Amino acid sequence: MGHSLGIIGCGKMAYAFLQGLKREEKQSFDTVYCTDIDLSRIELFSSEFSVQGEGLQELVKNSSLVVLAVKPQQVWQVLEQVKGSWSEGTLLVSIAAGIKTADLEKAVQSFVPVVRVMPNTPCLVGSGVCAVAGGSRTSEQDLELVRELLGNMGNALILDEKYMDAVTAVSGSGPAYAYLVLEAFINAGINIGLDAALSKRLVLDTFRGSIEMIDQSQEHPAALREQVCSPAGTTIAGVRQLEDNGLRKAFFDAVEKAYLRSIELGQLK
Repeated sequence: MGHSLGIIGCGKMAYAFLQGLKREEKQSFDTVYCTDIDLSRIELFSSEFSVQGEGLQELVKNSSLVVLAVKPQQVWQVLEQVKGSWSEGTLLVSIAAGIKTADLEKAVQSFVPVVRVMPNTPCLVGSGVCAVAGGSRTSEQDLELVRELLGNMGNALILDEKYMDAVTAVSGSGPAYAYLVLEAFINAGINIGLDAALSKRLVLDTFRGSIEMIDQSQEHPAALREQVCSPAGTTIAGVRQLEDNGLRKAFFDAVEKAYLRSIELGQLK
């Protein structure tokens, strides 16, 4: 079998994973296989990453590491098709939201270790964050291997699995919240007369700089916010309006809804 990678599902996260592998100085795998119900996606991956298209059962038989990169609703159908195809020494990595390692372990052969991963879309540009959790059969070596591979996509953190639904709601879904806030902020600038390109540049640089200040200063965001809010000034007037409009509650509610949905997805069979 050699040191080979098999990817089931050729979507955005699988694409990001292969982009990360391309950044490696030393290649981790001798051979990379992929499969998808959409043949055009296999063709795209084959042309961009020099991977081999393969049938589902053969991919699992021939891979030392299998990445399950399908929708949560498709997981059980896929695993049923490959139930007897696993080999000793194969590691399964699932990026399906909400699906617990204990349930995945029941769906594969008893010798297969399972790692659960929650990435996010900034992994596509090497600036993502991935949470990694191991199942009952997973060794420290397995976790470190996955963490190292995901490090090519951004920051990879090994966590207790009990946090994974919360991680899904915060960092997994988080880019969508960020894009919505950025879109609204840019449009607000346009609304008061700024050119669209200028408003976008101002907003992006403001957010980028603010994040850098939090990282470098290690201060709580509330303390940094207070430094900008002078008495009876423009900033405190704007902050008050945001608070009056329920911005804080909106985030609490959104993250809680995403968290509950992740739990719900894990209960689908």
